[in-house]
Amino acid sequence: MRRVAWGITGGGQYLAESVRAMREVAAQHRVCTFVSKAGEEVLRMYGLLEELREISGGGYLEEIFLESESGRSFPMTGRLMIGRYDLLLIAPATSNTVAKIACGISDTIVTNAAALAEKAQVPVLVLPTDVREAVTRAPYAVNREMCNACEICPPQTACPQGAISGDGVRSIDLMRCDGCGTCLPLCSSSAIDAVRMNVRRRGIDQRNIEMLRERGYTILESPEEIPEAVAKTATGRHPPSAGA
Repeated sequence: MRRVAWGITGGGQYLAESVRAMREVAAQHRVCTFVSKAGEEVLRMYGLLEELREISGGGYLEEIFLESESGRSFPMTGRLMIGRYDLLLIAPATSNTVAKIACGISDTIVTNAAALAEKAQVPVLVLPTDVREAVTRAPYAVNREMCNACEICPPQTACPQGAISGDGVRSIDLMRCDGCGTCLPLCSSSAIDAVRMNVRRRGIDQRNIEMLRERGYTILESPEEIPEAVAKTATGRHPPSAGA
């Protein structure tokens, strides 16, 4: 049984697929999750926070550590230095996160975990959002061209989070939306939807990914690789020490 540290950053690309893959991993291994501030926001937008709590149920080495609740020093990432985890998986890893790790910047809970894992020779697996061109789904939004600006808006009235606002053409506050989808069947003009879009790879993102590969990071190409990669990855070299 592996003791997996899982870092989640603020990318919608591969997020739902990574959560599904980690549910499979959690059936055989212990999963402790570290979530950046942006990651927390995006998990909520896509309605995945509750599913995450099922994967990391709260027992020892199965907690969820939110950056928003971890102070400025992220003390629990120190577990990586004392042998508490066999590997660190970052999935999805945004281009911002990959760039920071490539440049040695560790100012989020996830990039800090990566820095400590590398120092402690704990294997690090990374699934970059920009590893290849792909189609991704954006959070729910109102199509202004389709919205009929109804005087009474049933989706606005029914939204449990109060995320839909405005008179006339409405808008969705993504800081309040939890992706529940209650609004979808209630809109008579079908103006609420999650837009799909093509994601183009930038050259600089590919160069940053290659920098990580050269430093010994394992780069994953898709979420489907996660369960097998976790099972096959050699454990960290340091034996567990006393402490957290």
